[in-house]
Amino acid sequence: MNRLSVFLFGITVQTTFAQTNSLPFFIQDSLDIYVTRALDAWQIPGVAVCVVKDGKVDVMKSYGVKEMGGNDRVDEHTLFMIGSNTKAFTSTALAMLDAEEKLSLDDKVRTWLPDFVLYDPWVTEETNIRDLLCHRLGFETFQGDFMFYDSDLSAEEVRQKLAMVKPLYGFRSKWGYTNAAFVVAGDIIPVADGRTWAEFITQRIFTPLEMHRSRAISADLSVAKNKAGAHTLVHGELQQIPYGNIDGLAPAGSISSSIHDLSHWVMALLDEGKYKRKEVIPASAISATRLPHSIRGNGWHPFTKTHFDLYGLGWSLTEYGGSLMVSHTGGVNGFVTSVCLIPEEELGIIVLTNTDMNALYHALRNEIQDAYLGFPYRNYSKVYLDMHHANETHSEQILQALSDTIGMHLPTDFPLQEYTGTYAHEVYGSMTIALENNNLVARFEHHHDLSATLEGLGGSRFLATFDDPVYGIKVWPFTVAGGLIKSVTVRVADFVEFLPYEFVKRKG
Repeated sequence: MNRLSVFLFGITVQTTFAQTNSLPFFIQDSLDIYVTRALDAWQIPGVAVCVVKDGKVDVMKSYGVKEMGGNDRVDEHTLFMIGSNTKAFTSTALAMLDAEEKLSLDDKVRTWLPDFVLYDPWVTEETNIRDLLCHRLGFETFQGDFMFYDSDLSAEEVRQKLAMVKPLYGFRSKWGYTNAAFVVAGDIIPVADGRTWAEFITQRIFTPLEMHRSRAISADLSVAKNKAGAHTLVHGELQQIPYGNIDGLAPAGSISSSIHDLSHWVMALLDEGKYKRKEVIPASAISATRLPHSIRGNGWHPFTKTHFDLYGLGWSLTEYGGSLMVSHTGGVNGFVTSVCLIPEEELGIIVLTNTDMNALYHALRNEIQDAYLGFPYRNYSKVYLDMHHANETHSEQILQALSDTIGMHLPTDFPLQEYTGTYAHEVYGSMTIALENNNLVARFEHHHDLSATLEGLGGSRFLATFDDPVYGIKVWPFTVAGGLIKSVTVRVADFVEFLPYEFVKRKG
């Protein structure tokens, strides 16, 4: 048992509100042991889990600590960043305005935002609010997110740069997860309602649902009390990292909340928008967000067939065991989370974790839903952990091979000084490469605190290691023509964006 497991074992904090004999056996007998073991296996400092069933909280439990190396325990009021689980709040807000006839989800975006522009003028004119909320604009998943994620761009600047990005696919032809589209959607709210996105979410959803500790803006988390720290794994070692600064993408992922607060959100969503018998969200608004809009595929499950995988407005819609499952996950610097609803069973499951390198948030959700649906215990955590270890072993082998190549000190095509200078991407902006302590170091115009150190792999290929582990380690090839360095292909971790950026070297 390592130092982390010794520390975590036996510090579970839990509160259970349901009658014990009404709970599935897994919840009664195994949940605490399952999660405590998983904290060790996945190197997660803290987890919070809540189950809502038939209008009541069945389970509200927390495990572990807020920050690695500390002894301040997670409780039901501890704030976690929930990442893209924010999207359901944004889509619900717009559906509420639709129900109140302040707008229509079928309205063209330019009806509300006349300055809205996309790459294709026809698509600009045809895009409606639903298109923004269901990821069918034609972009590849995460396309453009390196520019927008954790950058200094305002929401207005995100919209301006989104207009310059050429989608990989045709309009409404393919599902592609587009965070920046939710920024546009959020900007419609103040035009239709008079309140900013954050004000609407706080006043119309958080306050009436008694979600008093929840924060709409990520900048507010740093000054909040009782909050979880952000963590990641670097070469298998747990590290604490700074909170993400994603308020430029706020409607897509900036909310922080707790299992206590989110239990109220889930109760309302499972009871046609009512909380304590009072309507907070019109039932028609909830139905609107669960209407399928985009086809993602047939879905995947390690033990059984799934028959469809669709996307509504801010929610994934899948079939499991013959029931509709409405769910979403959220990943942001140092956190991954899950919110799952099975409306026919009046069942809701919330899992919050404070690392961004685990699949327990998904495995635990699956384990709980199986217990309530009467399916056998499957130990999803082990299944996903085996996959994770296989992927990590493969990745480490590749990195070791690259490190061995660096150790060979193969000659570069040019002296290192020749690679220095200013490089420009037509949408992102500029990047500079300079020699610092005999190493090439890249810095970015819109990510002031981010840098990447480049180590030679021979020729004009370099291994770029970002100082923020969220952005990863990637090979950057330089393009050479006519005896001159023309450009460099920049890649970041897939967690941020899959697609490369071509930065062209400026003369002089």
